[in-house]
Amino acid sequence: MRILLVEDDVKIATFVIKGLKEAGYGVDHFIDGRDGLVAAKLEDYEAGVIDIMLPGVDGLTIIDELRSCNINLPVLILSAKRSVDDRVKGFNTGGDDYLTKPFALSELLARLQALIRRANHIVEPNSLTVHDLTIDIRSRKVCRGEQKINLQPREFSLLEYLMRNENRIVSKSMIMEHVWDYNFDPHTNVVEARVCRLREKIDKHFEVPLIHTIRGVGYVLKHDT
Repeated sequence: MRILLVEDDVKIATFVIKGLKEAGYGVDHFIDGRDGLVAAKLEDYEAGVIDIMLPGVDGLTIIDELRSCNINLPVLILSAKRSVDDRVKGFNTGGDDYLTKPFALSELLARLQALIRRANHIVEPNSLTVHDLTIDIRSRKVCRGEQKINLQPREFSLLEYLMRNENRIVSKSMIMEHVWDYNFDPHTNVVEARVCRLREKIDKHFEVPLIHTIRGVGYVLKHDT
């Protein structure tokens, strides 16, 4: 899932990008409002995180233009402006939520996830389960049977992606795009290495393997009955 971030404050943008990527999102970041507006019109994003005060074109103008073009991108407004009038103006322009600076990353992620669920009419499960493997999305806890498994953030994102695609083969390029957020380099073995480490934790000490390699194609997480 890709997120559009339009934010000219480099420190804030770096903070948000890091948090979004660790949460498993891909991010396209723009500093200039004009570039962000063009991207929002051309690309298919799950949601947008847009600052109000931007060079080129301000955030409210971006949102207004998108709504005028019938583009229903869910938008979380970021702003240092805290007054009720400012928030009302943001909502009236077409913003879906409003978060004032400074903010906690956990709150931004929670608000963003809520926007995406509402936009897709999805009741997001709190957990995912395949056979005896369960992950808790909110707490990021992983258990196989009664055994707790400790995963690094990138390992958790990889496992979550595989579980959300249960019984579906995902290619290395798909994994790179969704988990690492860059195009697949055929000369890198980062996917193989991370899948190998994940398999060591998820499958090695259990009778039933869940992560399967489809040679020359990719990987699939499934329970063979």
